[in-house]
Amino acid sequence: MKLIFKAFIITLIVNITACNHTDNSSPYNDLLIQPPYSTLTDSIKDNSGNDNLYFRRGLLLRKNELIEPALDDFQKAWSLKNKEQYAAIISAILVEKKPDSAIIFIKNALQKIPSSTFLKLDLVRAYRSLNENEKALAVCNNIIEITPGQIDALMMQSELLEEKKDTLGSVASLEKAYSLAPFDLELNYNLAFRYAQNRNAKTISLCDSLLKMDSAHVHAEPYYFKGVYYSNINEKDKAINFFNLAIQHDYNFLDAYLDKGRTLYEQKKINDALKVFTLASSVSPAYADAYYWTGKCLQALGQKDEAKENYRRAYGFDKTLTEAKDSADKIK
Repeated sequence: MKLIFKAFIITLIVNITACNHTDNSSPYNDLLIQPPYSTLTDSIKDNSGNDNLYFRRGLLLRKNELIEPALDDFQKAWSLKNKEQYAAIISAILVEKKPDSAIIFIKNALQKIPSSTFLKLDLVRAYRSLNENEKALAVCNNIIEITPGQIDALMMQSELLEEKKDTLGSVASLEKAYSLAPFDLELNYNLAFRYAQNRNAKTISLCDSLLKMDSAHVHAEPYYFKGVYYSNINEKDKAINFFNLAIQHDYNFLDAYLDKGRTLYEQKKINDALKVFTLASSVSPAYADAYYWTGKCLQALGQKDEAKENYRRAYGFDKTLTEAKDSADKIK
């Protein structure tokens, strides 16, 4: 009788321990025992050392936008097996949600897989999120030194150099990337816009080549870049013509409206500029910049109350547009 009772006690302790282990295995246990996660959760109970099971459940959680429990599962998978795939998905989540934590994680992960370009690129993104641009640039330079043809690193390097006011270095990085992937449309657009911003005549030939490739005549961007270029070299009428062409190709191209209106404003054609900004706000009723420039036009026309109302509306749509609030406050 004593032996039977002792066996019962041992069994009871084992069961309690197992239950406690299950309950403590995840702070999201109440969620994980429910469909559609329950099947994988049951499999994990039977095989808790299987990294792939945690990873699969994490993917399902992320698909359903349950980021925190998904991250917990990805981290468990990583703790069981140091796969680059696991580290990359963890770093991507952390860069977006907790960049300071991302830096700590990525540095530790790189000790295990030091050749991972994915992790290094995410380290650049994390540093940039925290405005630690010198550190971000150092990582970019390291990637390019090891892998000179890494296009993402070259594009990031270009952006970081532009922020440092190193225009020549920034353009050189983009040109190198372009030489490696001349048919990458996003890269073409980045380079064309950078040329246009810096009054580089190469804007025209690059945009012409883009227009030749656009056999369906659907892309507005090359016209817009030409407009920016001509505006910057003070050929305002040409600039307006190209902004008009951009808008004709894409009625919702807000930057084209904004730059066209600003160009007209610079030419002292205030009523014409006002019409453009009014049209832009009708295309996108929450477009803060359109209301701000409408306010500037109305103020220039002496309509102070209406100008103040538009400044306030602009700031209401975009709290970072502090110049709109300042302009409203200055009107007495």
